[in-house]
Amino acid sequence: MAQNKFRLIKEDEKTCARLGQLRTAHGVVNTPIFMPVGTRATVKTCSPRDLIEMGAEIILGNTYHLYLRPGHQVIQRAGGLHKFMGWKKPILTDSGGFQVFSLGERRKITESGVEFQSGIDGSKHMISPERAIEIQNALGADVIMAFDECPAHTTDREYIENSMKMTLRWAKRCKETHKNANQLLFGIVQGGFFNDLRKESVERTVEIGFPGYAIGGLSVGEEKELMYQTTAYTAPLLPKEKPRYLMGVGTPQDLVYSVSCGIDMFDCVMPTRNARNGSLFTSVGKVKIRNAKYRSDFTPLDPNCNCYTCQNFTSAYLRHLDSENEMLGHRLKTVHNLYFYISLMRGIRQSIKIGTFSKLKNDILMLFQTGQNRSVADSS
Repeated sequence: MAQNKFRLIKEDEKTCARLGQLRTAHGVVNTPIFMPVGTRATVKTCSPRDLIEMGAEIILGNTYHLYLRPGHQVIQRAGGLHKFMGWKKPILTDSGGFQVFSLGERRKITESGVEFQSGIDGSKHMISPERAIEIQNALGADVIMAFDECPAHTTDREYIENSMKMTLRWAKRCKETHKNANQLLFGIVQGGFFNDLRKESVERTVEIGFPGYAIGGLSVGEEKELMYQTTAYTAPLLPKEKPRYLMGVGTPQDLVYSVSCGIDMFDCVMPTRNARNGSLFTSVGKVKIRNAKYRSDFTPLDPNCNCYTCQNFTSAYLRHLDSENEMLGHRLKTVHNLYFYISLMRGIRQSIKIGTFSKLKNDILMLFQTGQNRSVADSS
């Protein structure tokens, strides 16, 4: 089993922020890193060339959706997910657990795994820990995830404790099934918002032993402060020499706060989904491009941004494309938001390197909490 692929380069003196590198079969990933989400073997509206030009180092694929369509066997026959989608850099696939457990009444959880009904054609399926690894082995991603249960944030303690213990048993089965040394299998920590359960989950998951660890079960509808408290408590418990991945998070504020807690890897649909809904992240705060004031705004969306969108088009044009629901508009907005996130992470890495991360963190928190007109570029 592949081990010790993570190199810790530097730790911030004032926070728990870390600078590192993760070596994978398809290249090195610099951390902290944000992973654009390519659920169905595509980051919505973006080509691999777009992603390369904006500086993406690793993307995420979704096991559940790719299993249902086109099928992991099809992707395997194509030579794996990299060749199938024309992406030559690293890929992480989640186990499909979150999507399966979001199906509500259409799924049944047992010790064996999860039986569920497809939302596409109503067909019945079963995903066990062994099956989740089999599918991810076929997809061929560089980093794959253990199969876990992600309970709702409103679930009572007894259920969350039993679920956490089952996730541990599933993690062991995943590790026993996984045989591909070219893929890094990460374990997932659960335990809801109970510190003692989180601590137990960390200790027992680390006992099983993985080359990386994820914090799951957050950003599922809970209050922001609760998510922050759980992240701040859990992250330092994880092994210093292994990468730490916070699943499904989040806003720019979430990223800088969680980096300060010692998190190395993130994914979230927010930059792509928000872009399609006309909500854009800029160095002067969040922009709602559908507002009437942008109808005759012939300046770039973000004067401090070097993305293709800001270098070639005006806010007025973006608003026009959005109003007409043009596909080009969705693409240009997505390119900008992803460029913003990737550039933010690049700035975070640089700030850790030169010792100014605390200032950047405070500037980002102020910018997106108050909308204050302050350039992110000035923070590093």
